Amino acid sequence: MSGAAPRRAVKRSVRQRFGRSAAPAAIVAGLVATGLTLAAIPSPTSATSASVQAGGAATHDAEPAARSTVVSTGAAAPSDAGLEALDFASAQRQGRANRSMTRLAIEQKKVEAKKTEPALRLDVSGTRFTTVALNVRTKANSDAKLVTVLKPGVKVKITGTTKGQWRLIVRDGKGRWVKKKYLAKKKPDLSAAGGAISSAACKSGNAMESGLTSDAIKVHRALCARFPQVSAFGGVRRGDGGEHGSGRAVDAMISDSTVGWRMAKWVRANATRLGVSEVIYSQHIWTVQRSSEGWRSMSDRGSATANHYDHVHVTVYGNSAS
Repeated sequence: MSGAAPRRAVKRSVRQRFGRSAAPAAIVAGLVATGLTLAAIPSPTSATSASVQAGGAATHDAEPAARSTVVSTGAAAPSDAGLEALDFASAQRQGRANRSMTRLAIEQKKVEAKKTEPALRLDVSGTRFTTVALNVRTKANSDAKLVTVLKPGVKVKITGTTKGQWRLIVRDGKGRWVKKKYLAKKKPDLSAAGGAISSAACKSGNAMESGLTSDAIKVHRALCARFPQVSAFGGVRRGDGGEHGSGRAVDAMISDSTVGWRMAKWVRANATRLGVSEVIYSQHIWTVQRSSEGWRSMSDRGSATANHYDHVHVTVYGNSAS
């Protein structure tokens, strides 16, 4: 009778230890086949009881060894750490798959966008020269991306494709857009910016220069010396709230439009040396701030004088060219 109770205790201990095993029956059968008696396996309950009865402190040094012997004979269930590792690896694989799908979707959208854009024919039909510092854009729109600014006198390849005021040109093998009114068949004369600027007093005398800034006086003397066709000059206007009132403007009266345009372009070409900020002639305006846009059309103000058809208007900074 003394050996029966430990055997039942050991059986309960084995079931407790291997209740979650993949094949508990196979493990027990293996123990019997090897001749290992169940009595040889210590019971955790009995060992703990023995320690308490002996009045000593319980130790767990023997339990891992016994567990190791038994577990080595069967397949153990995955540990928590193993499950976490599997979950992490699965999450990594899913993340890579998601990123691949996102890249694929982006590339697909790019392909579809290109399909919707009509192909531009880049058949070169001739060449032209730029007459101003000309903006080159990716689309026929003033808000489109600016690729570069071509200097005056640059030869460009043109196509027969136009959109309103824009013309398609070929630049570095790609289709680009420029405003067609600033392209000419002949190379413009760029020599106007050279040469000396006269500072000799004009026949119009000191009365006209009274109240003018130094830049305005310089413009007056340069124009009267270079363009004797000018019939009269205008300077300070008392009570004017603009540049004429402050002595920063000169009007050169001219009836010949050919001479008028030549004078306007010469002033523009020498704007830095003369301290000029703005030129107006024949209902067109050019400013330093928007120089790359060339001559811009102005709204109708009613009369020939108001629209600057009978004179070239020059606005200066004041004393910048002194």
